[in-house]
Parts: sequence; C-alpha cells; structure tokens
Amino acid sequence: EVHLAESGGGWVQPGGSLRLSCAASGLNLDDYAMSWARQAPGQGLEWVASMYTYNNDTYYRYEVKSRFTISAGNAKTTLYLQMNSLEPEETAGYCCVASNNGTVRAATLQEYTYGGQGTQVIVSS
Repeated sequence: EVHLAESGGGWVQPGGSLRLSCAASGLNLDDYAMSWARQAPGQGLEWVASMYTYNNDTYYRYEVKSRFTISAGNAKTTLYLQMNSLEPEETAGYCCVASNNGTVRAATLQEYTYGGQGTQVIVSS
C-alpha cells in the first residue's frame, strides 16, 4: 500500500523559512514524478514544484523558483521542500503527490496517482 505522509508545516512570520517533509512508502520514487502542490483557503490547487528523482531534474513555478528547493533524501524514501522568504499569500495546505500518468500540474488532487493528507503552512505576523 502506498502512503505519503507530510510533516513540517506550521506558523511562520513573513520572510521566514520552513522545511516540509514527505515520507513515502510502498512506491519507488524513481518511477514517479514527485511534486508538491498547495491549496489556499477558498482557492484552487496550485502546483509548486516537481522532481524526477531518477535524474534529479527539478521544476518550479515561477513565483517560488528562487526561494524554494525540492529535493529527495539519499535513500529516496523522503521528499523535501525547503521554503525560504515565505509570503503571507503562500498560506495554504501543502500536499506531496506522486504521478506516473504524465500529470504534473493538476487542477485537482484526484488527477495525481497518489497524494498525502497535507500539512498546513501559515505565514502571518
């Protein structure tokens, strides 16, 4: 059974940093496009970043490219998202998702092959 479990969310002041983790079990990360997506209250799903762990290629939405870093642990059982210089409008639930159907930027979580329950990030002073 595949399980993706996010952690590391919380409250941070504007300009602060958080590191999200996604513990993955039941799947080989090299077989999937691994991504982070977020959904703010009352808003649609927003793709944040993706990584192909088999070759370490990474992709980011334009707004976060210089501030966020997606990575995988050496054992390739954990996906990370380092977020720096966070902004209030980035307050959202952040989800770890896996896709082997070609979906990377989806409008709904259901379009991904697997997804976690999410971790909440609140950026506020």
